[in-house]
Amino acid sequence: MVRFGVVGTNWITEAFIKGASHHEDFQLAAVFSRTEQRAGEFADKYGVNRIFTNLEEMAKSDVIDAVYIASPNSMHASQAITFMENGKHVLCEKAIASNSVELSHMIKTAKENQVVLMEALKSTLMPNFKAVQNHIDKIGKVRRYFASYCQYSSRYDKYKEGTVMNAFNPEFSAGSLMDIGIYCIYPLVVLYGEPKSVQANGYVLESGVDGEGSLILKYEEMDAVIMFSKITDSSLPSEIHGEDGNIKIDKISSPEKVEIIYRDGKHEDISREQLADNMYYEADEFMTLIQQGKSESCNNSLENSRITMKILDEARSQMGVKFPSDK
Repeated sequence: MVRFGVVGTNWITEAFIKGASHHEDFQLAAVFSRTEQRAGEFADKYGVNRIFTNLEEMAKSDVIDAVYIASPNSMHASQAITFMENGKHVLCEKAIASNSVELSHMIKTAKENQVVLMEALKSTLMPNFKAVQNHIDKIGKVRRYFASYCQYSSRYDKYKEGTVMNAFNPEFSAGSLMDIGIYCIYPLVVLYGEPKSVQANGYVLESGVDGEGSLILKYEEMDAVIMFSKITDSSLPSEIHGEDGNIKIDKISSPEKVEIIYRDGKHEDISREQLADNMYYEADEFMTLIQQGKSESCNNSLENSRITMKILDEARSQMGVKFPSDK
């Protein structure tokens, strides 16, 4: 068994627990929240008898082996480092840190303490993304990667009414790029590595974070076009364009249907069956690394997280988005 603690008691933590519970070796052992009442309510819901309101006490305790961190982005680095310095493995929600400086400290700490650190970017560990990886040679020389993820946030209504919630607050290292755009960027990095150049445009809200934006990334023999937004919707799929055909991905953030459309018009459905509780796959990957004594994932490697964060930093710089954490 891998005994987990969770930091954060919001919907994403509930989704993680639901997905991870499909794994026979998952055990939820402790809950952290800033208030005892909230920690207790959340723990009771899942039959957990250990709660913490002090992060260091939880990190030093012997009731957990690993932790899932789903706090605001600005808190990821300091919290992860605290746990890793106490020998705990860390699965950290995306974006894994506020910037590259924070991430470098996290990686250094993971290596010094010989623990697993992995970014919880679920899509690149799901069966239908692996189907893309296994069949991509069928479309010939790839010339373009196109990814779109635009999802109107209910919190934007509050923002327009004058209430700035976490999702649109630079204090929490938030915004469309960090929350939505990363789903488009990370798979690109897994497939093709670091780009030669990045061009970014975006609409910056008065709060100081981006509401939407777009990127063009240049590679040696291809380019990548990325669109993301938290203030508009889009129903566009994502595609990878090759000289012999293209791969169509229904949802880049959580691929369910993947097909190849060849130049002669033929279609090949390469979709795989997968669990509806799709956060299972990141939990499985993370626990397998721990159980097999491996240091990091292949798809969600520390290097892929480093490259992705470097792209996020450059894009934010070009858009004019600055976080207090950048200081």
